[in-house]
Amino acid sequence: MKKSLYIALILFGIVLIPQIAVAQVDFNKTPDDDLGNVEDQFQELFFEALKQKGIENYDRAVDALLKCVKLDDSRPVVYYELGKNYNLLKNFGEAEDALKKAIDMQPENEWFLDELYHVYVQQDDMDRAIKTVKQLVKYHPDYKQDLATLYFKEKKYKQALSLLDELDASYGITDSRDYLRNQIYNATGKSKDRIENLEDRVASDPNNELNQLKLIYRYSEAGNKKKAFKAAKELLEHKPESKLVHLALYKFYLEDDDAKAAVESMKVVFTTDEINAEAKAKVLKDFVNYVKANPEYEKDLVEITTLADNTNDPKTLENLGQYYLKSGDKAKALKNFEEALLQKPNDFALLKNILLLQVDLGNNEDVVKRSNEAIELYPAQPLLYLVNGVAQNKLNQSDKAIEMLETGLDFIIDDIKMEADFYQQLSLAYKQNNNNAKSQAFAKKAENLLKTQQ
Repeated sequence: MKKSLYIALILFGIVLIPQIAVAQVDFNKTPDDDLGNVEDQFQELFFEALKQKGIENYDRAVDALLKCVKLDDSRPVVYYELGKNYNLLKNFGEAEDALKKAIDMQPENEWFLDELYHVYVQQDDMDRAIKTVKQLVKYHPDYKQDLATLYFKEKKYKQALSLLDELDASYGITDSRDYLRNQIYNATGKSKDRIENLEDRVASDPNNELNQLKLIYRYSEAGNKKKAFKAAKELLEHKPESKLVHLALYKFYLEDDDAKAAVESMKVVFTTDEINAEAKAKVLKDFVNYVKANPEYEKDLVEITTLADNTNDPKTLENLGQYYLKSGDKAKALKNFEEALLQKPNDFALLKNILLLQVDLGNNEDVVKRSNEAIELYPAQPLLYLVNGVAQNKLNQSDKAIEMLETGLDFIIDDIKMEADFYQQLSLAYKQNNNNAKSQAFAKKAENLLKTQQ
């Protein structure tokens, strides 16, 4: 049921009901017996019940309403309010009894029926919920979607789909109904029915890009690449300005070894705002992998990465960094990793790549500064102490290197190669300090560890 309908129910409880109650009393009439006092008392109790419900004192609201019943048991609105409060208290038996009394008095009141429907839904009593919502359908077609949902829960998939088809035909397609429809297809495993439904939509409206894209996706999901590729080309024919279709086309072109067409599609992907950064990162990653197996298209990849270089998406930047790293351009790799780290400052893998590249590039002062800052965040990561020690050795700061390396040794767990690296750097640091005995001792430790790995 739509949100607006729930709002209407709330307003009914807060605004309309008091008006109903007031409308039954002529306050301008001078009472000639004690009935006037009864009416005043009824009105006071009824408004007290509404007030208590408003501040979520449902027990007190029920007490006030039961007193109203004792004063006058002929008013259906009192039983309706009782039903709502019992429902909120999860006292479903009493809620059902009260609402049925209200419905007996006013069988065609949809608000009473709607509250009873929700009593059954909360108890997961689908049979009675279905029976009640069928009565509500005549008041609002929105209830048909509620009914379809109940049919789905009861595994009455055919009836559910029939209602969804009816609603789509009358009111157009909506995301909420499509979500329910796909849940049904998932439950039945009938991907053919799902595809046929999309094919019918596309046939009736070939210019609808969204339906075309859904059909391409479902063809691909079902493993029917030929139909998916054909559908993508047809979409491009009907809507040559479409950008999203290139998310499918580039993949098909790559699989067909049509690199030229793939590059053109990827250019569209990287130059449109309609496609999000995550999708662009995936496209770049796919093309990087393709170029690994087909290095003759490296120039095309460079052209694509030039477009991608303008992005701030961390995944795309990281993929670019990996590409440049594998192609031997460490400076560009470092640049992209650093830009990615700005977007993901807590990504230790990125930090590790940056530090190792800085060591390789001889940016020793940067390594010391960044690793010192990182140790404050990750004090138990031995790699940080190792790269710091390496950089300090290269800066001829052997005392600082020894202090850092000996501290980091305590954090190594079952990593023989890293432990050997620590010993080699300690050997170098002590050699710079002219302590040959310790230098040789650590060199021997490193040698013995490496032998165990052979």
